[in-house]
Amino acid sequence: QVQLVESGGGSVQPGGSLNLSCVVSGKMYSTYCMGWFRQAPGKEREGVAFIYNDGTTRYTDSVKGRFTISQDNASNTLRLHLNSLKPEDAAMYYCAAQSPWYYTPNAPAATDFLYWGQGSQVSVSS
Repeated sequence: QVQLVESGGGSVQPGGSLNLSCVVSGKMYSTYCMGWFRQAPGKEREGVAFIYNDGTTRYTDSVKGRFTISQDNASNTLRLHLNSLKPEDAAMYYCAAQSPWYYTPNAPAATDFLYWGQGSQVSVSS
């Protein structure tokens, strides 16, 4: 059983920055994928950023160059640094993990993940 506990988020003005953290506990196999999704009211859950067991990262086009996903193996923490935030980035952000992970060239979908954090609200407004 894998558990994910999120922290961070908040409210910032456009152009501001935020950090999200997700502490991962429980058994993970040698292959895994961890990532962040977001969901705005009335919209589908959208994959934002992912990191794989080999360190490879993947971002959705709208956040490339602005968001950075990382993992701290010493503290079992998944992080997302959100920079140059825009009003359209406002949403509930969820961390997710799946292990084992089987390679696919496609972008991960929400249905690929069994384990989820509780969600962190990110608000961007002037």
